[in-house]
Amino acid sequence: MATTNEKNIAPMVYVVDDDDGMRRALDTLLSTVGYKTAVFSRPSEFLAKFKPDAPGCLVLDIRMPDMSGLELQQHLNRAGSMLPVIFITGHGDVPMAVQAMKEGAFEFIQKPFRDQDLLDRINHALKLDAENRNTVARRTEVQHRLDSLTPRERQVMDMVVDGAANKVIAIDLNLSERTVEIHRAKVMEKMGARSVAHLVKLHLTLTDGA
Repeated sequence: MATTNEKNIAPMVYVVDDDDGMRRALDTLLSTVGYKTAVFSRPSEFLAKFKPDAPGCLVLDIRMPDMSGLELQQHLNRAGSMLPVIFITGHGDVPMAVQAMKEGAFEFIQKPFRDQDLLDRINHALKLDAENRNTVARRTEVQHRLDSLTPRERQVMDMVVDGAANKVIAIDLNLSERTVEIHRAKVMEKMGARSVAHLVKLHLTLTDGA
């Protein structure tokens, strides 16, 4: 069953396949189990309607005229899209599918396939998409908090994260310990940190992409 992200926006399952029968069958299958769908016969139609900020995933035929699924994937990669891509492939398309995986595709599934196999992959792709978007949102929020610090507060924060005691920070920055305590309190307040351990975790959110 379809899930929603933290803003209660239903994820969209995009389908791009030039085979009319397959496209209709996928639309019916996905709609029946509760997914919000948008189906397209050509990549150009998809690109005209695609909204990068909307949660979802893409079910994509790998071999199509004009623009192949692999070319569409490469186009999305260049545009910085995080949309998980599930390729539908024929037996002879496996080498192309392997290349698609190297390009960052989430999964590929060979025809003929069981409906449940595809639904399982879509469900996993949507979970991945939600996790990725939450990570980006979290990093953005932490960055906004970090940007609110003064240069001195940023210096103090960096030293606190490195484990320096107030006395050491005061000596290194030529400040009184009381001044360091004030800066440190401001850092904790602005960063929304409950403890030094939490402050370190917030810092790692930016430096390690956690």
